[in-house]
Amino acid sequence: MSDDYVLAPSATLSAAQRAITAAIKQAEELSIDVCIAVTDGAGHLLAMVRMDRAPLLCVQIAQDKAYSVSAFGGLPTSDWWRMLESEPALLHGIVKTDRLMVFGGGVPLVADGRTVGAVGVSGGSSEQDVQIAEAGASAVG
Repeated sequence: MSDDYVLAPSATLSAAQRAITAAIKQAEELSIDVCIAVTDGAGHLLAMVRMDRAPLLCVQIAQDKAYSVSAFGGLPTSDWWRMLESEPALLHGIVKTDRLMVFGGGVPLVADGRTVGAVGVSGGSSEQDVQIAEAGASAVG
């Protein structure tokens, strides 16, 4: 192994499909239509669905939630506010970061203790989005 690069594990399409199936099941149990995006470890989109009545705007928000998690080492999007609320300078600066989402609905996909991707959900309340995303993530690993 060279000191010039690192090998990083990443979620597969098969894992993304399992996550989406589990997330859809949870969304249906909650009677809510959402958009669900799954990224690999680098934040690249692996799979995406928009349930029949989910708002169109949610497509990009779900993708950005998953991207935010992958791009920041696995930090769930719901954890951002707690980090930012007492840091005004950081709050006002970081929210200008392209694609960063600072509200619930993005959770990591974890395998063997490492972030290998993320699930992003948009269309419900923050709490519903988290619940649906967690259901998807629990199907992987």
